[in-house]
Amino acid sequence: RQWFHFRLSQVRDQALQLRFENAGQCTYVEGWRGYQVVASYDQQHWFRLPTQFDGQTMQVDIKPQRDVLWLAYFEPYPQQRHQALLGKISAETGVHIERLGSTVEGRDLDLVRIDDGHNVLPAPVWVIARQHPGESMAEWWMEGALELLTDESDPVARALRQECTLHIVPNMNPDGSARGHLRTNAVGVNLNREWASPSAERSPEVLCVRDE
Repeated sequence: RQWFHFRLSQVRDQALQLRFENAGQCTYVEGWRGYQVVASYDQQHWFRLPTQFDGQTMQVDIKPQRDVLWLAYFEPYPQQRHQALLGKISAETGVHIERLGSTVEGRDLDLVRIDDGHNVLPAPVWVIARQHPGESMAEWWMEGALELLTDESDPVARALRQECTLHIVPNMNPDGSARGHLRTNAVGVNLNREWASPSAERSPEVLCVRDE
């Protein structure tokens, strides 16, 4: 109970006061202190809004300059962009896109493997993001990391590809992302607590990665 992403319509030049009356009962109440809601007119460019929180209610005052305004907890990373990232990165040298398996609800769990064409594979390095699906900024970071790691002109990226086989999971929790969950998958499981004993019923996402 923390993530939100919704649209306001027909709001141009209207002085609005938005009150999130159950903010004090959300999953991570302390997260509202110092927090600022993110907003966008086109879902491409996002900006922060002055936000107040009194311990129970979160309030945003705004006078939109356009007819439509989107508000969100963090800037979303939509599934369409995830698929576009996989398509783009698959064209790079040494990049392989693999399906590790299915989530609880049958969504694909995607892996990006970068091996630089080694005859003998060097040390495996795993990088994962969004075990907590509400932390959408982590997949934005992944996008930038993949762009850097596949940049053949970057000396650090070249060195990493020579020394490591990189296994990258941009989104560990596709079900939670689709459902708007903050920390859990489709059956309410916090994946970062499942690594000791994952199961196909509760945490197939972790099981797929651990068994790879």
